[in-house]
Amino acid sequence: MAELERIENFIDGKFVDPLGGKYLDNIEPATGKPYSQVPDSDARDVDLAVAAAEKAFEEWSRAPATDRSRILLRIADLIERDLEQVARAESIDTGKPLSLARSLDIPRAASNFRFFATAILHTESEAHITDNVAFNYTLRQPRGIAGLISPWNLPLYLLSWKIAPAIAVGNTAIAKPSELTPMTSFLLCKIAREAGLPNGVLNIVHGTGPKVGAPITAHPKVTTISFTGGTATGKKVAEACAPLFKKVSLELGGKNPNIVFADADLDAAIAGSVRSSFANQGQVCLCGSRVFVERSAYNDFVNRFLDKTSQLRSGDPLDDKTEQGAIVSKTQLDKVMFYVDLAQKEGGRIALGGNAPEPINNRCRDGYFFKPTVITGLPVSCRTNREEIFGPVVTITPFDNEEEVIGYANDCEYGLASSVWTQNLNRAHRVAERINTGTVWVNCWLVRDLRVPFGGMKQSGVGREGGEEALRFFTEPKNICIAK
Repeated sequence: MAELERIENFIDGKFVDPLGGKYLDNIEPATGKPYSQVPDSDARDVDLAVAAAEKAFEEWSRAPATDRSRILLRIADLIERDLEQVARAESIDTGKPLSLARSLDIPRAASNFRFFATAILHTESEAHITDNVAFNYTLRQPRGIAGLISPWNLPLYLLSWKIAPAIAVGNTAIAKPSELTPMTSFLLCKIAREAGLPNGVLNIVHGTGPKVGAPITAHPKVTTISFTGGTATGKKVAEACAPLFKKVSLELGGKNPNIVFADADLDAAIAGSVRSSFANQGQVCLCGSRVFVERSAYNDFVNRFLDKTSQLRSGDPLDDKTEQGAIVSKTQLDKVMFYVDLAQKEGGRIALGGNAPEPINNRCRDGYFFKPTVITGLPVSCRTNREEIFGPVVTITPFDNEEEVIGYANDCEYGLASSVWTQNLNRAHRVAERINTGTVWVNCWLVRDLRVPFGGMKQSGVGREGGEEALRFFTEPKNICIAK
């Protein structure tokens, strides 16, 4: 048997083994077999990364914005140059279709670097004349070392969403990608080094949450934490950061409502709803996993939704024709299966899917696959309709009027995103204003503008990222008051 490739930590501009010498198998979801190994790092490796980031901070924070911009733009160029290699790595790591990684995830990672590279060249500073006795102006300065923890579902896209603004404004960073999907961050380190990023500005320590994420979060020299992941883990991050008065951004879970009114363009609503339900096998925090359809359009919508969903092509993620790949891990697959079983116990009907497909090919015989699943007949208040599944499972529920569906949409502990489908402009504004989510898409889904703030309400998180919000998050305002 061929020896597995070993991913390494990236500390102070060098690829290094974990100090403890331990590694974890990196499983390819499509096959259920290890294809590489990832460092099982610990607090000692985090300490090394902190030391490197601290040493690099003074020079990097004082570098002209044009110099930092040039390097980030070079990183974006190199990601695009290596798009096919990086997309393939992401597909193997996550189980998502290669076509999705190639067309969405990796291009958006490059866009993140390009956006923040240019945003820092156009920032403004507030200035105030105070009763003709003083002149006040505000400096925004980098905060120091940023701890950046990202999840497994969009590993490079979301990691770059944190790294790019953090280092663009002059911070240094220690990042921890998910131990389930480490390969694209490993490739990003190679790109960053080729782009000329100074040693220590970006450090990546691989490993588990308890052994790496927790030490990053609790380290007294890490001043800022940006975390994307599950709500339960987010609570632990907040608890660790509170006594140290760290600046924290938490982008957490979602159980997003997708509301379809009878006057909607049903062709667009069905196409958009299928995409929002099953993109990346439903493993997107923004997926519309609760679909509410106005009763007069309910039967037509459900029939057409089932027909379109049944046409999604499950297959080997590396096949360009595949639309549904593998679930990221056996643990996640078991979670999906648990909720499908629970839905039936709660009175739901499996209208489509509900089990694993036939083996796709010999290579994928032992992979973690599950059919797109549609459940009807569930009460709004049941666990299946309230708890995040993070898989290709969607519920569809009828409603009678605007007031009722707003109540349904908000009857959840999460508040990340939502979609509203209607051709009534007044209704669109009314409903969007009253839904308690950080983002509301009207007649679309996953349309992103990097200038706008992004984040959730309720248990979907604290703080906002994106655009000016991200630049502000990673900087500390300082007021200068000069007497006239």
